[in-house]
Amino acid sequence: MATINQPWTNEEETAFRCRLAAVREQIAEAAGAAGRLPDSITLVGISKRFPVAMARLAAHCGLLDLGENRVQELTQKQDAMEEDAVLPRWHMVGTLQKNKVKYLIGRCELIHSADSLELIQQISRLSGRRGLRTDLLMQVNASGEESKHGFAVSQAAEYVHEILELPHIRLRGLMTMAAPSANPDDTLPTFERTRRLFDQIRPQMPAEAEFNLLSMGMSQDYVQAIRCGSTHVRIGTALFGPRPV
Repeated sequence: MATINQPWTNEEETAFRCRLAAVREQIAEAAGAAGRLPDSITLVGISKRFPVAMARLAAHCGLLDLGENRVQELTQKQDAMEEDAVLPRWHMVGTLQKNKVKYLIGRCELIHSADSLELIQQISRLSGRRGLRTDLLMQVNASGEESKHGFAVSQAAEYVHEILELPHIRLRGLMTMAAPSANPDDTLPTFERTRRLFDQIRPQMPAEAEFNLLSMGMSQDYVQAIRCGSTHVRIGTALFGPRPV
């Protein structure tokens, strides 16, 4: 196996390690305040629009869960890194079009953004053709914004029995995004609403189901999300810095 390529400067590595340590420290503090263990929270670094060198740097520094918003960017980075000594687990966190599903099956750890029954059915069909089962989360529009994708909170539980009948996916939990706000605590109602829905759905799941994931919280509000039970926080700017234009 080839040695990992290191096309970054010492200054870039030092800066990234400092940001990563700061985020991990905040995660640990938030977890402790909520009576949780830091290890119960997965930090997913969102490297969208950053070059593959930054994804390599993240993996080199021990951040082994990385996420992308676009299928093409995820697969391009994955292909570029396939010979590296350290390989991340890839997460799809952005809007997923049905015609892009075929490029994603078998290539990511978890699809966070399964935002409709039709999309989940497509994921199941194409996973079956590949002889695979794909782990995914139901994306719910818990903020109620018209611009947001996802199942309505009032209707999401009604779809669970249909999703459970699909043979080639595993429903692992829920994902949501809060509305941007200058005050991070404004996000708490959205996260609490999602947690209540999670608690409502969980008893419907078969005993063997691993319905135990809540993907909530980004750079500006992950502390609040952890307070509400998030197991996966999706952090971009706080780790990688301002995104390239």
